[in-house]
Amino acid sequence: MLSAESAAVVRATLPVVGEALDTITTRFYETMFADRPELLDGLFNRGNQRSGEQRRALAGSIAGFAAALLANPDERPDALLARIAHKHAAVGITEDQYVIVHKYLFGAIAEVLGDAVTPGVAAAWDEVYWLMAGALIAMEARIYAEAGARDGRTWRPWRVADRREETADVMSLVLAPVGEEPVQPALPGQYVSVRVRMPDGVRQLRQYTISGFGEGGQRRITVKRVRGEGAPDGEVSNLLHATARPGDELTLSAPFGDVALGDGDRPLVLASAGIGCTPITAMLQHLALTADRRRVLLLHADRSAAHHALRRDMEELADALPGADRVFWYEHGPGGRAGRIDLTGVDVPENAVAYLCGPLEFMRDARERLIGAGVAPRDLHYEVFGPDLWLPAA
Repeated sequence: MLSAESAAVVRATLPVVGEALDTITTRFYETMFADRPELLDGLFNRGNQRSGEQRRALAGSIAGFAAALLANPDERPDALLARIAHKHAAVGITEDQYVIVHKYLFGAIAEVLGDAVTPGVAAAWDEVYWLMAGALIAMEARIYAEAGARDGRTWRPWRVADRREETADVMSLVLAPVGEEPVQPALPGQYVSVRVRMPDGVRQLRQYTISGFGEGGQRRITVKRVRGEGAPDGEVSNLLHATARPGDELTLSAPFGDVALGDGDRPLVLASAGIGCTPITAMLQHLALTADRRRVLLLHADRSAAHHALRRDMEELADALPGADRVFWYEHGPGGRAGRIDLTGVDVPENAVAYLCGPLEFMRDARERLIGAGVAPRDLHYEVFGPDLWLPAA
């Protein structure tokens, strides 16, 4: 994968480069958007830029890929790359854009590190970049082909068929495809991008998990109103809450995401918190529709029963499965166990495969508890909303 000469240089410089990556990626985005402001129209999420999440995710992916090459020189870190590739496909990244990123990223590296970037150092990190970019381009080409798309053109109009208020801050939209083109099948756990035009004329997009399926190719997305609380408010989510009504049209991508419910007969643990219930509910619906008889343990944690979006769906779907048990935790009020997730007294099935979705703090805690209960780390699958800032150890 990585040449021996470049590997030696990368190993020697990774601590310095890693320490400066946040500064490097900050400068990268500043210069790229100054020269190419059109990239903020329908491609990069402004909220993730303002909060710094996109910058930190890029830095983490570069450092993670380089470290993986050094630790296992004969293996490509496909698990890391697949997650990135699906995120890229969901926003329509194309091969030519990797050339643009390379130009501004390496300009930022040279500017931040100065004389430390010798020709040898530049060449070694250039090799790392193109190994990562080449792998992602190939993966994304396959993903686009499976979605029946070329050059990132996966968008089509959908009509809002119904709107359902789930909680004070969460609503669901049932969407029906517009036109005669066949609908790309979606796997339980996958997400779509929704692209909308903001009041200032700039198009913005946001990924939402498909939380349910209906007749005629209908899909449901469940949207939480995002209040910044020190960070920027969610532009797309809040606009949908304010304006989306039955009869409106929205632009959606094809479904993407590498964390989807797998087939098999092993027991399942489905664990979520807050709005992380959306992929879990889609998985439950799939299990119910296919009359699956696997052992299923459903775990959900929330602030209260009133804040628990899709609670009725989760209860009814779990109760329809002959091998399912469910445990809910609420920090406030009745309706479930008190407090946060705690597996004391919970019968976690042996040889289980687990799917997790929720805030990072919850997933770290749930992952640790499930491993302590006997779930193998390789059998823990997780989904993160927005840029992936969590790279758990194997």
